[in-house]
Amino acid sequence: MSEVLFERKGHVAVFTLNRPKARNAVNAALSAQMEAHLDAFEADDDLWVGIVTSSTPGKAFSAGADLKEVSAGRSIESPTGGFAGLVRYPRKKPLIAAVDGPALAGGLEIVLACDLIVASSRSRFGVPEVKRSLIPGAGGVFRLPRRLPRNVALEMVLTGDPIPAVRANELGFVNVLVHDPSQVLRAAHELAGRIVANAPIAVREGLQLVENSTLATDEQNWEMSANAFRTLMKTEDYYEGPRAFVEKRAPKWTGKMRASKL
Repeated sequence: MSEVLFERKGHVAVFTLNRPKARNAVNAALSAQMEAHLDAFEADDDLWVGIVTSSTPGKAFSAGADLKEVSAGRSIESPTGGFAGLVRYPRKKPLIAAVDGPALAGGLEIVLACDLIVASSRSRFGVPEVKRSLIPGAGGVFRLPRRLPRNVALEMVLTGDPIPAVRANELGFVNVLVHDPSQVLRAAHELAGRIVANAPIAVREGLQLVENSTLATDEQNWEMSANAFRTLMKTEDYYEGPRAFVEKRAPKWTGKMRASKL
């Protein structure tokens, strides 16, 4: 059985964590398969957005690390992506986490490695590691305060207590809150559809600028913005957008670079 299912739906890729008997706990096989699927996703010019979801709706998005593997001294990380094959993966395309149920410890760190979050109102988010004399080691300690107010993130890290999805939505952590759990994946596809309606290279450049902006100076941000603009000017879509506006029609995005003139 595949630990991570991978399917294409138009310009959208869906990654499904698929270890239901282990509540999608991360082992070496899951990390390796996720990294391989991310390689395919990033290399495919027809895939523009990804959704990460779970095969166990309502029960757990992911229980985090497979402690049986860890206690046996076996590595559960992949070479490039690290934990879950995702948290350190050098992505350029956006990912949406579709969450229904608890996303705790490493499960939350998988969510934090995504760019946008769609969650059911019965979901919970937390990093309970301190309750076992640990800390979030897959990016949680520095990604959480970037996505939540510092004091809220600090409270979660120091107490180990989770917050419900309703509060996470109020704090801006969850992009789309879904009250009918059966509609979470559909809502994620709707959000993905709003993204793929746009020029894919422009989306990727915008994503990278936002990600880098929190760590860069204004001068560096200006330079990165100029570089992104120069990249866009080399694409077919850069000219298609204004042309479609003038011709009063929907743009037809290709996501391709213009052929260089000899």
